[in-house]
Amino acid sequence: MGYSENLIQQVWEKGRATTDISMDLWREDECGAWISRTDYGKADSEFGWRIVNVTPGGPDSVENLRPFHFRNGYDMANHKVKRHVTADRTLLATFERTFEPRNRNT
Repeated sequence: MGYSENLIQQVWEKGRATTDISMDLWREDECGAWISRTDYGKADSEFGWRIVNVTPGGPDSVENLRPFHFRNGYDMANHKVKRHVTADRTLLATFERTFEPRNRNT
């Protein structure tokens, strides 16, 4: 389904934001994977994302929609996320923050 730019933005804003990096450009999905605002709909991008309806039979309204990295998703039957990609924070000390988002396979 094609979503309006307004709805895409509303769903984008449901992603996890951090003060360490521009909230307008970067968010994390529910699985912790970095997604880029400019990569909506780009399945071949490291930070590509899509909109997933997490309510079985529910309408495509902002309440039912979530942003997910293209390789992640939602298992409606079990009400759980399906994590295949997450943010890569290896080699970072607990107190360190990264300003270069990167993902890794889980």
